[in-house]
Amino acid sequence: MSFPSHTNSYYAASANDTVLRPELVGEHQCDVCIVGAGFTGISSALHLAEAGYKVIVLEESRIGFGASGRNGGQLVNSYSRDIDFIKRHYGEYVGEQMASMAFEGQAVIRERVAKYNIDCDLKEGGIFAACNAKQFEELKAKKALWESHGNDKLELLSATDIQKHIGTDRYVGGLLDRLSGHVHPLNLVLGEAAAFESLGGVIYEASPVTKVQEAKVEGELATVTTEKGSVSAKHVIVAGNAYITGIIPEVEKNSMPCGTQIIATEPLTQEQQKAILPSDVCVEDCNYLLDYFRLSGDGRLIYGGGTTYGAREPEKVEALIVPKMLKTFPALSNVKIDHAWTGNFLLTLMRLPQVGRIGQNVYYAQGYSGHGVTSTHLMGKVLCEAIQGNTTRFDVFAGLPQYPFPGGRRFRIPYTAIGAAYYALRDKLGI
Repeated sequence: MSFPSHTNSYYAASANDTVLRPELVGEHQCDVCIVGAGFTGISSALHLAEAGYKVIVLEESRIGFGASGRNGGQLVNSYSRDIDFIKRHYGEYVGEQMASMAFEGQAVIRERVAKYNIDCDLKEGGIFAACNAKQFEELKAKKALWESHGNDKLELLSATDIQKHIGTDRYVGGLLDRLSGHVHPLNLVLGEAAAFESLGGVIYEASPVTKVQEAKVEGELATVTTEKGSVSAKHVIVAGNAYITGIIPEVEKNSMPCGTQIIATEPLTQEQQKAILPSDVCVEDCNYLLDYFRLSGDGRLIYGGGTTYGAREPEKVEALIVPKMLKTFPALSNVKIDHAWTGNFLLTLMRLPQVGRIGQNVYYAQGYSGHGVTSTHLMGKVLCEAIQGNTTRFDVFAGLPQYPFPGGRRFRIPYTAIGAAYYALRDKLGI
């Protein structure tokens, strides 16, 4: 097979590490075999390697090929469904347990960047921007909710205050979270992969997994098979998210790949940067089909938004995203777009992660529903704890119900697209 390459994104063009790892050939054995070299897989691998486990990571394409190397790069705290929703639907205990972990992912990222000196353009601060009065009231409630669970780095912004951070009159207010931030996501996962390898971990690229056979009885090894080899392991973690099919079909039926689109401008002048994002924070609005944007380490505006269901890619990303960018920043009408790309994230019906175990020793974690950068780093730590024998936090996530999309695999895409159209109308009407 020809060696795979990254999508044509700004992140790939500015990656710190372009080394090609070898394919898996022959039979191997280890303590833990991980399928997928994105944030969940590499975060788990690094935690396990630090704990002394012998770990092999198998990647179908390249490290960070999927959502981990294509996303908006924003460190958004909590989950796609917030703590109050979780308490209402799953009870006080589950809500409190998940609340205690809601701000941990960003701390893991910052610890990794500092400990291993990872060059990933880490910057501080993120804003939720309200497009109407109803959204602003919801941000007031979010501030109170998050503060009640330990986040004391929040600041409510009025319509005047928010313009000190974002050079537009689109927003009626916002919420600044100083525990948030933004990064070059591909360089983050590449830096974590290098840290894992420095501890003796092994990563094989261009090694698509064809089968995972879990242990039927306690003490038996699981087997992970690729086109040219196999790995026998005491434990397996399946972490392919939206970019894996056929490995655990009983789980895949409960999720759906969705595409988001991103552009990166040419480097902006210092004057342009100060005009649009003077405090250099990242921003996401509060619409159901949201826009998100930030400045890169070299001064480009990275702007994303839009959703395509069922992993369909639009013919022209620029045609979709540039009008959104110009609605926010009309002064950028003459700025050149250097990169445009799409990437898939994995949506679950309840918009909470799918986590569980199959048989005796095959674990899986996926479906972060748009909150993957921080949640994956939390999950890597939680999966490591479970493999070490402490399943308390793993069991909280694993206990969440996993519902199939209405209509099954055949009809879930049109049904969800209809839902997206409904939410787009709500955004326009401000309800």
